[in-house]
Amino acid sequence: MKTDFLNYTIGDWMDKIASEYPDNDALVYPERKLRLSWRQLNEKARETAKGLMALGITKGDHVAAWAQNYPEWAYTMFACSKLGAVVVTVNTNYKIFELEYLLRQSDSKMLLFSDGVKGLEYTPIIKDLLTGLETQNPDEFTSERLPLLRRVIHFSKNGSASGLKGTITFDEMLKAGESVSDFALDDIQKTLDPHDVVCIQYTSGTTGFPKGVMLSHYNILNNGYFIGNNMNFTPEDRLCIPVPFFHCFGLVLSIMACITHATTMVPVEAYSPLVVLNAIQAEKCTAVHGVPTMFIFMLDHPDFGNYDVSSLRTGIMAGSTCPVEFMRRVIDRMNMSEVVIVFGQTESSPGMTMSQTDDPIEKRVSTVGRLLPHTEGKIVDPETGATLPPNTPGEVCTRGYLLMKGYYKMPEATAAAIDEDGWLHTGDIGVVDDEGYYSITGRIKDMIIRGGENVYPREIEELIYLHSAVKDVQVVGVPSKKFGEEICAFIILKDGETADETDIKGFVAERMSRHKIPSYVMFTDSFPMNAAGKILKYKMRDTAKEKLNL
Repeated sequence: MKTDFLNYTIGDWMDKIASEYPDNDALVYPERKLRLSWRQLNEKARETAKGLMALGITKGDHVAAWAQNYPEWAYTMFACSKLGAVVVTVNTNYKIFELEYLLRQSDSKMLLFSDGVKGLEYTPIIKDLLTGLETQNPDEFTSERLPLLRRVIHFSKNGSASGLKGTITFDEMLKAGESVSDFALDDIQKTLDPHDVVCIQYTSGTTGFPKGVMLSHYNILNNGYFIGNNMNFTPEDRLCIPVPFFHCFGLVLSIMACITHATTMVPVEAYSPLVVLNAIQAEKCTAVHGVPTMFIFMLDHPDFGNYDVSSLRTGIMAGSTCPVEFMRRVIDRMNMSEVVIVFGQTESSPGMTMSQTDDPIEKRVSTVGRLLPHTEGKIVDPETGATLPPNTPGEVCTRGYLLMKGYYKMPEATAAAIDEDGWLHTGDIGVVDDEGYYSITGRIKDMIIRGGENVYPREIEELIYLHSAVKDVQVVGVPSKKFGEEICAFIILKDGETADETDIKGFVAERMSRHKIPSYVMFTDSFPMNAAGKILKYKMRDTAKEKLNL
C-alpha cells in the first residue's frame, strides 16, 4: 500500500488528475443529468476562481458556502484551492442565530448561498440578517452587523435570482470572471503552499460557541489519500456521496478520497433513501458513504428490494456508533463486503483510525480500526496524562500531519486542545488492544452525537437562557435507537413564570437548526451537584433514562 505524502495544493493536484485522466467521469449528478470529466471539472474550477477574482476575492480571503451538495459548492471549493482563498463551510441547517455568529467570527468576505433545504428557506434569513440587501447595489454592498462581508452570491437549481437586489447569481459571477486572464490566476496559484489553510470548518466544545477549525491542503488531501488507499479506490470506482459537503465526512472522506484516486464522485444533493438507491443503481456505484441512520432508512425502506445495489463493494459507515448486528446487515444485504469504519474528529482532518477492507469481520464490526499511516496515537489517563498500557480505558490522543492548524482567532482554545508536546486530546474514551485496534467506549466531553451530527449542549443552553421564562437550563444526551442519541433539556423556570415543552421546542426551532431542537424537555426545581457545586450531568442523564423509559 502506498503511504508517501502528497506534497501538493488541492488546486495543483486537480491539474495533475485532469491531465492524467482528462476524459474519465469526475462529477456526476444523475438527477440533474450533469456529467463532468476531470478536464471539465478542472476547467469549471478555474472559471469559478476567475469569477471570484473579478469580485475582489484573493489569496487569504474567507469565502463562506451555505448550500447542500450542489455542483456550485464543489466548484467553489476547488476554485478557492487554486486562488488561495479559504472556504468557510456552513451547516445547511443553520438559522440566523448561528449564521451571524459564523460569518462574524470567521471574518468572511463573501457569502454564497442556495435557496435552502427542505423546510428552511435561506433568502428570508439573509434578508433579516443583512438589512439593506434588498435595495443596495451589489458592487457597493455593506453591512453594519457584518462589516467585513462585501459580496453575496446566490445560486439555485433553475439559476434564478434571490429577489434581493444586493445579490448576484453564480452565473453572473462566472460572467464577470471572463475579464480575468488565465495568467492572472496562474500567477496566484504558483505562490500557494500545501501547508496554507484551505478551509475552516466549525465545531464546538462543551463551553462557549463554535470554533473554526483551520485545515490545510496538506491536512485534508493526505487524509483523503490514506482513506482512499484503505478502501482500495481506483479510477474505476464510483462513490455515491449522500453525506453533506460542509462536513468533514463529505469534504475529506468523500471528495478528497475521490480526487486523490481519480475516483468518480456521485453526490446526492439532499439525503433521501430512494434518491441514494437510485444513484447507486443508475451509476453502478462501487461505494457509498453514510452515517448508520442513513443505512437504516435505506435497508428498512419497503422499496429497497426494487433497486440493484450489486455493484457496491465498499463504503464508510461513521459519525456515530454502529451496532454490530446492523453492520452485518449492511454487509449481507447491500453487498458491501468491504465496508469500513473511520474514527476521528474535525480537528484531526478528520480521520485518525480506520478499519481496512481485508480486516477480519469481527474487527471491522467491533472496533474503529488501526491508526492511519503517519499517524500517532495513544491512550492516556485523563487525570494525570500518563500513557496507559493496551486494553486499559483512557482518553484517546493523536499526533501527526493530520492535526489542524488551530482554531481561528482562538489561541487559548487551541492550547487547551493540543498540548505542548503536540498531542490532540480528543475527549473520547477508548482502548487499544495488543494488535493496535482502537475501540471507543465513551466521552469525557458532554458532546451529543445525534444521527452523525455533533450537537454541543452549551450552544443550545445559551439560546434557551434567552427565553423569558427560563431561570436555568442544562442540556444532556439520552439514548435513542433511531439516532444514537437525542437531546434532553432540563429547565428551572423563574418564579411565577410558566412554559411547557411546546413553548421551549418552538423557541429553539425558530432560532436554531432542527437537529438541535430538544426531543425532550423536563422541568425541575434544581440540578444535581457535587460538594464543589459542579453540576452532575451524568445523574441528569440517568434521571431522564429512567423517567422516559429509554
